[in-house]
Amino acid sequence: MHVETLNFATSQGAGTAYVARPLTETTAAVILIHEWWGINDHIRDIAGRYAKEGYLCVMPDLYRDRVAKDAAEAEALMQALQIADGIETIKKAVDETSGTYQVKKFAITGYCMGGTFALRAACEIPGFLAASPFYGDIPEESGRAKLKTPTLFTAGAKDKWINAEKIAKLKEAAQEYDLPVEVVVYEADHAFFNDTRPEVYNAEAAADAWQRVLSLFRKNLA
Repeated sequence: MHVETLNFATSQGAGTAYVARPLTETTAAVILIHEWWGINDHIRDIAGRYAKEGYLCVMPDLYRDRVAKDAAEAEALMQALQIADGIETIKKAVDETSGTYQVKKFAITGYCMGGTFALRAACEIPGFLAASPFYGDIPEESGRAKLKTPTLFTAGAKDKWINAEKIAKLKEAAQEYDLPVEVVVYEADHAFFNDTRPEVYNAEAAADAWQRVLSLFRKNLA
């Protein structure tokens, strides 16, 4: 695996993305959106897992080099991030990835805040062939009604933020608008995929979710 930095411009200034590149040639990329902590070691590790599966993994830095030291700072960074800025950063990263690496097939995934942006990007940015948001917030009805990307939405039943009411809204939208969404809910808490947080990590749920995501990506990025 090679680790690189991708540089691009946005209307809010310079942007970068962390890139994990597999050792073999690939025609498919996974856009990975970080949690509210920023690009830390855990999210880099996930990028590496995708590279080992043969995907170019590109992680746009929505915080522009800032990483939270604690939950209070993470919340402040997340609240300061404008939705339009995050979506533009993702779009510019996709465009730069396509030009730099000659990759045309894209999927998107993300965790926590990253799941929120991953789902919204799948609704708003054309061209994604698959999406796998983990316990992210649900876009407003006008946004989620536009979803055309095959999507696996993963959540935890013990999650007090992405709760049963929010999940129900996504399921209702999927039925009303015939959206290509599968919702999987585990008996787990928010951030159950994060193996650096033993208080919420659920190894069984995380392993099953990982295999489901890989299956979705293999099917749609082949």
